[in-house]
Amino acid sequence: MPNNDFRRLRGSRSPAEFAAAVRRAAREIGEQVACDARYIGRVEAGDIRCPNYAYERVFLHMFPGLTLADLGFSARETVRGRGARTTTTPSHSDEESDVLRRAFMTSGTATMAAASLGLGTAPGTSASAFPHPSAPAVLPAASGTPGVPRRVGEAEVSAVEDAVRQIRLLDDRHGADGLYKRAAQPLRTAYALLEASTTSRRSMADRLHTGAGELALSVGWLAHDSGRIDDARSHYAEALATARVAGDPALEAHAFSNSAFLARDTGRPREAVRAAQAGQRAAQQVASPRLLSLLTLREAGGWAGLGDRTGCEQALARAKALFERGTAQADPEWMSFFGEAELEGLEAQCWSALGDWARAARHARRAAALQDPHFTRNLALYSAELADDLARAGAPDEAAAVGEGVLDLLEEVQSSRVRTMLSETTRVLLPHRRSPSVAPFLTRHANASRSSA
Repeated sequence: MPNNDFRRLRGSRSPAEFAAAVRRAAREIGEQVACDARYIGRVEAGDIRCPNYAYERVFLHMFPGLTLADLGFSARETVRGRGARTTTTPSHSDEESDVLRRAFMTSGTATMAAASLGLGTAPGTSASAFPHPSAPAVLPAASGTPGVPRRVGEAEVSAVEDAVRQIRLLDDRHGADGLYKRAAQPLRTAYALLEASTTSRRSMADRLHTGAGELALSVGWLAHDSGRIDDARSHYAEALATARVAGDPALEAHAFSNSAFLARDTGRPREAVRAAQAGQRAAQQVASPRLLSLLTLREAGGWAGLGDRTGCEQALARAKALFERGTAQADPEWMSFFGEAELEGLEAQCWSALGDWARAARHARRAAALQDPHFTRNLALYSAELADDLARAGAPDEAAAVGEGVLDLLEEVQSSRVRTMLSETTRVLLPHRRSPSVAPFLTRHANASRSSA
């Protein structure tokens, strides 16, 4: 039965926007929830009849004076009690899913995300108690893979989906460098499940394909952001193949978006244009203007890399028009990061590639100012872009001040990409090393580089 009370509280905000508000509220009271648009959709559909205790505290903090009943939820005892079990088949609440996921992760299948990422540990338990795979992310053969069940159920599929969310959550806050090798194990497990298992339900098989593909893209992004370019390319190609086998245009568009980004980052702008355009063709089937906007921005980045200012400007204009059409129900869950800040940040990168440093700095400044603090890595990225643009635009003192802020963020975020950008900025600032505003930044950067070597 739909939860209309909760839907009314969301108001005009999209599920992704409301999920972001939930995460912000959680941080205000010291909770950590991986809320996303899909979770909000499950609540509103009535699939989650009562939230777990962490979400309960967050929701009551967001709506002071209201009770769970006012929010449209059932009493906990009616969902978990004997009577509920004898009268209906209960849907999986978050806490019930947690129990199933823990059982799955210890049932003889290869360790899933929570274990290999150090998630879900008891208070005081060190994440180092869990395996940190160091081998390349080569998927095991299905035949002979020990412990992989032949029939996939809700627990296994939910575990794959939650692995994707947890990787994204940790990347948003801490960056990719410390996560990549630890994320390889759940990816191997997901594809082993996909290869070895059967299910009589098409919807379950589709979810497993999508989950495995999204997990490949998440792990690929960790490789990309930590400078493991060949690994990233391999993971993105695996996701694209999965999307095409499953006939999933949203996953295909996502794979092309990441591939275009990687191509631009590695000096292959023409490939970036082609991948972005292929992604736009796939996205035509998704009914998401924001997805098309992002892919068009990827295309603009490719044109900028080619030095084609006209092509870049035309693509930027199309991307902005698509962005202004707003959010849609079909917006993919992974696009929760794509708001006005990312739009400004990607435009800044275009102008930087074209050598228009002052214009790039204006957009990078807006991106940093607009960024939700939840996305710590992106805040570091936009600030690093701003520092570099300012340095090249002839504002060394301001560039150094912004660079100091990036160094502060790098105490929380591990991103080779951001560190490389900041190193480039220090080289630009070297002629100003005697400036009392620039010298402390250069010294601090040099010390930080030595300590992380």
